[in-house]
Amino acid sequence: MEVIEEYMQRLHQSSLYPDKFICHGKQGNFVNVEDPTNGKRFKLLTFCTNDVLGLVQSEAVKSAAIDAIVQYGTSNSSCSVLSGRIDLHRQLEQEISDFKHLPYTHLFLNAWMAMQALVDSFCHLAINIPGFQNTRETLILTDVLNHGCILSAVVNAGNRSGKMFSHSPDVRVKPYRHCDVNDFARKLRRYAKPGNRIMVVSDAVFSMDADIAPLSEMLDVLANYPGSVIVMDEAHASGAIGATGGGIYEHFGITPQQVLDRGIIPLVMTTFSKFAASAGAAISSHRREMIDLLDVSPTSIGTISLPPPSTAAALESIRQLRQNPQLVKTLQANAHYLRSLLIEHNFDVIGETNVLPVILPQNLSPKVFARHLMEKHSVWVSAIWFIAKPRLRITANALHTQDEMEQLVEAMVKTRDTLYQPAAVATA
Repeated sequence: MEVIEEYMQRLHQSSLYPDKFICHGKQGNFVNVEDPTNGKRFKLLTFCTNDVLGLVQSEAVKSAAIDAIVQYGTSNSSCSVLSGRIDLHRQLEQEISDFKHLPYTHLFLNAWMAMQALVDSFCHLAINIPGFQNTRETLILTDVLNHGCILSAVVNAGNRSGKMFSHSPDVRVKPYRHCDVNDFARKLRRYAKPGNRIMVVSDAVFSMDADIAPLSEMLDVLANYPGSVIVMDEAHASGAIGATGGGIYEHFGITPQQVLDRGIIPLVMTTFSKFAASAGAAISSHRREMIDLLDVSPTSIGTISLPPPSTAAALESIRQLRQNPQLVKTLQANAHYLRSLLIEHNFDVIGETNVLPVILPQNLSPKVFARHLMEKHSVWVSAIWFIAKPRLRITANALHTQDEMEQLVEAMVKTRDTLYQPAAVATA
């Protein structure tokens, strides 16, 4: 414990520990927030919520969650393969399958558990079956900037829970440079052995840089490796990219069936905490066997099923999206307007989605910048300095008005003028 205490003291002293706030209520894009260190309250215009379509406060979504509690209670109190499966699970799975154009879907409590279950199941085939032996090694390729849930699962793919109960072959994990198709192809040529089971895992939209995986080019490379599997984590893609919010496949004008026709197997992970006003995740596949395999993975067997209100909220949110594609158009228009406005005022904005990472000058702390926005201008943005290259991470949503976006940029300009002291230019 002494080591932990010393570490945390140094972490706090270094200013790397994140600021944390307590929300007391929301109305539209305005939130009532408390700073727990001093009890001070703020009413803030927020640009740091992942509720990209503004459905968290939808009356239809809230009513669906309440109705589910009335019918089923607050929890299913069991895992789905025992007594914890309810009809809402089946409805949500079907809705996701229709949305993602893959006929079979399995639900999880969150993306971390979904990705662990997928890697465990794919690499180690879950339960050890008497008389069955798998002799094919697995090669996993992963983008170096993939989300932590992916990295956690693949980095430990050789010794996860499935491995403990079986005698499966080795798993090799190789990273490739961020969105670099040439390096991706090089790594496949270098490391793929005849007979390997190949899995490629990538974010569809990268949450910190807001760029989009080069799916079309990746598929061109994978066409040389028939039977390979490509997994797209659509956490920041669902509801945000594609003409109707369908995600990365719709964005590139590709269908999963076209991928299958090229001899490549597409798997999609959908999460509900961004576009679907809820919590939880799902893996979708073209084969029933993949879903059954996920069902018997240790992560599924040993975990409670998705609670009724969360299931109902996600289900109604997806239905609302599919019935109201204008939500996506509004979101994309807002993201375009805000990005243009920030660039017009000389902010360094990267990416291409509704997530707008702003890289500040090196001597300008995102933490200090965000705190000034909050205390002086009543605007809330996410300051990132402890898990990625320092930046402000702004998220546009479908509820933001033009006036609100202009208010944000005006506040950012004033804050920059107040805090930024450019280094003196050397003179001869």
